[in-house]
Amino acid sequence: MNSQEMLDWLTLFHDDGTPLSLVRELLLTGTTADGLHERLREFSSVDKEAGMLLHRALKSTDARSKAEAALVWSSQEDHRLLLLTDPHYPTLLREIADPPPLLFIRGNVDALQLPQIAVVGSRRGSVDGRDNTAMFAREIVNKGLGVCSGLASGIDTVAHTAALDAGGISNAVLGTGVDLIYPRSNTRLASRVLESGALVSEFPLGYPALPVNFPRRNRIISGLSIGVLVVEAALQSGSLITARMAMEQNREVFAVPGAIRNPYAKGCHQLIRDGATLAETPEDLWTSLDGLLELSTRAANAVTRSKSFSCDLARTGSFTRAQRDLLAHLGFEPASLDLIVSRTGRNALELQADLLTLELAGAVRAEAGRYVLRGAAPLQGP
Repeated sequence: MNSQEMLDWLTLFHDDGTPLSLVRELLLTGTTADGLHERLREFSSVDKEAGMLLHRALKSTDARSKAEAALVWSSQEDHRLLLLTDPHYPTLLREIADPPPLLFIRGNVDALQLPQIAVVGSRRGSVDGRDNTAMFAREIVNKGLGVCSGLASGIDTVAHTAALDAGGISNAVLGTGVDLIYPRSNTRLASRVLESGALVSEFPLGYPALPVNFPRRNRIISGLSIGVLVVEAALQSGSLITARMAMEQNREVFAVPGAIRNPYAKGCHQLIRDGATLAETPEDLWTSLDGLLELSTRAANAVTRSKSFSCDLARTGSFTRAQRDLLAHLGFEPASLDLIVSRTGRNALELQADLLTLELAGAVRAEAGRYVLRGAAPLQGP
């Protein structure tokens, strides 16, 4: 995608009068071979009123100014903008019902593909809760997985810190613009996260910390993860929102039980009553996740071994447009040819030719008749 087209997408994203759901719908219109204006023509033919709204948004001088600033920001080292259709967009997050149409990312974008477990809890937390958080976070990264959390005070801070102290990767999802750290007391921790992981946000640059931001942030935390562990939570808390969203996203939800007089244990007890898995030890996580663990651990090793993966996929200038579009329909989960035909709407014989080219170029690997992006876990064997 050229810079002018990206600027147009960013303009739509930054226009206050354009719902993000509409931008997402436009991104999903047509095929990946279509640019914004081709998609917009097709979209407008079906919904003229929405099409007119989008056309007006593209002419917004205020939105264009913010879009230009975002594009300049993305040109800096370790700064990325990922549209929903970008091949580097996190595979698990793309699968939820309402994935963000645009992500602002600082740091190692590959780390967002890392199989990870979200660890969340109270902004205060008891001594026991903090100790339990640190123990679980250490064991998670020792399994070769990442720890995802929200960089908030309390349990989130302990989870990030323990994972990093154990030599693992941790990702932080922000409820502000990715250029702002909230709370400010976690500025140093954010810098540590960036040494191997990523900071990610769906909010525009400079966007402040508002209460309404955090439920939106929480769905990304759960969406990026294979499971969510709630360590401590009051009955009315953001952690329970994250857990409910995780259940809706078909993620595994775990809750650590606590003392009956601990107000921060009541939310976890309610989750267990609602069907969450009781987690007394890390073994409870591994037992429930079971078959995902081998695949997850190998994928984690692939990410930590090679930071060049994103650069390799970026070097696709020698590929045809159709081949680049095909990459956008492949992820870190094995996909059969029939599934790829369904995703792309293309002829199977043409797809096989392009898949062979991508395989020979090292961008795709084929095993047992299924296809994954290079860098994903092998389907069998070490």
